[in-house]
Amino acid sequence: MQRQALRWRRAGRRVVFVPTMGALHEGHLSLMRRARTLAGPRGMVVASVFVNPLQFNNARDLSVYPRPLAHDRRLCRDAGVDVFFAPAAGSMRAADAGTWVEEMTVSRSMEGVVRPGHFRGVTTVVLQLFNLVQPSIAIFGAKDFQQAAIIQRMVRDLSIPVRIVVAPTIREADGLAMSSRNVHLTPVQRGQATALWQAMGEARVALRGGVCVAGRKLDALRRRLVRRMESHPDVRVEYVEFFDEHTLEPVRQIQRGARTRMAVAAWVGQTRLIDNARL
Repeated sequence: MQRQALRWRRAGRRVVFVPTMGALHEGHLSLMRRARTLAGPRGMVVASVFVNPLQFNNARDLSVYPRPLAHDRRLCRDAGVDVFFAPAAGSMRAADAGTWVEEMTVSRSMEGVVRPGHFRGVTTVVLQLFNLVQPSIAIFGAKDFQQAAIIQRMVRDLSIPVRIVVAPTIREADGLAMSSRNVHLTPVQRGQATALWQAMGEARVALRGGVCVAGRKLDALRRRLVRRMESHPDVRVEYVEFFDEHTLEPVRQIQRGARTRMAVAAWVGQTRLIDNARL
């Protein structure tokens, strides 16, 4: 992969990269179609499928993560991908490897708190994939907003010559963010999972009534949203956070016109889901 990518670079061909963990859905395919447009007629689109063991905190989650490789390959071909890159886990990291890449600022909140070590696994493998694929542009989805922000910070801090594009979250008709983990939901849980999107809609409605929501009012809004989501029997909320989308720092007030986002993490049965949206 790396030798081929270096040949493309010497020939002046733009490489646009979409890294994934597979179990592809319309959200992934939208990134690939965007990549095809950005690559242009002479450029190359590379999509990777690699279930990265370094970013899993839960051994069960890693073991049950879906891996429909042949299906993913067909979807990539149909989406205009030139190279389907699916390295084996053993080929990516030596058994005695001791090198890690860790972002220490943007990763301090939300997922970085509840999943210690997760983002260190993400950044280490993403940098390795960048070195293998040699992209000019890499595309990530906004559903994993904190992850995308961490990759942007890594690229900036380490002077990596890759432009990061963050594409919008793709949702089902009822608002549920598309995720590879959705396949684990039972039909009843699938209906309850829309509570995350509904909570973000309720937050938007609450903000329309005033110029600013701050302090105890913001705390009360958070508690109300948690109660509303957990009124569904299979939903257990891990966190609701309001944060500045540039710094990812938690905010104590939401000002109309400010670029504030809301993030939610919740278990629906045995499936952990995350979502976020600008308020």
